[in-house]
Amino acid sequence: MRIRFLGHASFIIEDKFRIAIDPYDIKAKSSDLQEKCDFIFITHAHYDHCSPEDISKLSDPAKTVIIATPDCAEKVASLACEILEVVPGREYNRGISFKTIPAYNIGKPFHPKENNWVGYLIFLAESVYHCGDTDLIPEMKGLKPDILLIPVGGTYTMNTKEALKAIELITPGKVIPMHYGKIVGDRKDAEFLKSNSKAPVEILDPGP
Repeated sequence: MRIRFLGHASFIIEDKFRIAIDPYDIKAKSSDLQEKCDFIFITHAHYDHCSPEDISKLSDPAKTVIIATPDCAEKVASLACEILEVVPGREYNRGISFKTIPAYNIGKPFHPKENNWVGYLIFLAESVYHCGDTDLIPEMKGLKPDILLIPVGGTYTMNTKEALKAIELITPGKVIPMHYGKIVGDRKDAEFLKSNSKAPVEILDPGP
């Protein structure tokens, strides 16, 4: 299984399927990125996570299933792909198995719990948990993914100190920091996490 960090909270995962998560500000000139995805997961409706322009670069109506919350589904309906609408706290199997984990802020207004936005625990050759835009929340306890994609930039999500506590709660096999370098946060946040985490941390360079 191969995980590629495209920057911010965007990833491409290549396994049995080709998967994108929250594609944003995609530079699709590379022939590698012009290959279309089987599944595109969208965590919530903010422009830097649900970007129809970027989703269109990686999708093909003949093959791509977009997995998204209802408010995101409305934004990408014009792409003519199959759309699977999801809600937090459910298990799904549409050829690919995954769980939706709630994603929300505590004490901040940016990602209210009542919006029903999500992170995804996706079961591939290794399980991958993309937290979405969230703070440290109790629903994370004991998820134990093989790979954790966790925000560290602060302001709109958890900061590095909160992310360290989340890692202890989640107990992943490996951690990849995200949500830094474009809007808030920088590589120093990722480096701080790596230096202090009780789980192994791999910092991926963004790029195609």
